[in-house]
Amino acid sequence: MSELENLLRNNREWAERIKHEDPGFFKRLSQQQSPRYLWIGCSDSRVPANQILGLDPGEVFVHRNVANVMSHGDLNCLSVIQFAVDILKVEHILIVGHYGCGGVHAAMTGLRVGLADNWLRHVSDVALKHAALLEEEDTESLRHARLCELNVIEQTFNVCRTTVIQDAWARNQPVAVHGWVYSLFDGRVRELGMDADSQEGLQPAYERALAGIAKRERP
Repeated sequence: MSELENLLRNNREWAERIKHEDPGFFKRLSQQQSPRYLWIGCSDSRVPANQILGLDPGEVFVHRNVANVMSHGDLNCLSVIQFAVDILKVEHILIVGHYGCGGVHAAMTGLRVGLADNWLRHVSDVALKHAALLEEEDTESLRHARLCELNVIEQTFNVCRTTVIQDAWARNQPVAVHGWVYSLFDGRVRELGMDADSQEGLQPAYERALAGIAKRERP
């Protein structure tokens, strides 16, 4: 059996198992989605949004890219945010990085990986901006973990500064943006204190999150 045939067999077995365990599952899933959450995370195959949150398909709208970056020039990510906020009316946007992120490590160390080097320049800019905070750590592994956190904080700030979120807040639409980091070592999500649900609360949240970086214990 070829590798792809094996995947198709797995799919058939999974579908049959789900129908047996929950006969109405696929009928419910086929209805229009109405998620409350948008997850913007890393493309890393070890970080599946629904499983981490313990939610079924249809409950989380998901966008993923290398190193969970939100660039203001990325029409793909901006379109996802706009659709989630304006059409689906999500109430929470979760920007979720993860410790051990290969993209963040490449950006921190200058490791060349190819075309993605251009994309990871966004993370390199975060490292340059917060060089003093990174230098406080004694080891490369701790600097890596800290940069994973700083990258989430900065990308969360970027999401909040998009016209989509700014307009939603201006019309008093309830949508909150949160910065989290996930650990591959224990499966737990850590809050970074970067939570904003209004323009007035954005800068205080950003400053609070940065202040908490130095005090954080890492897995």
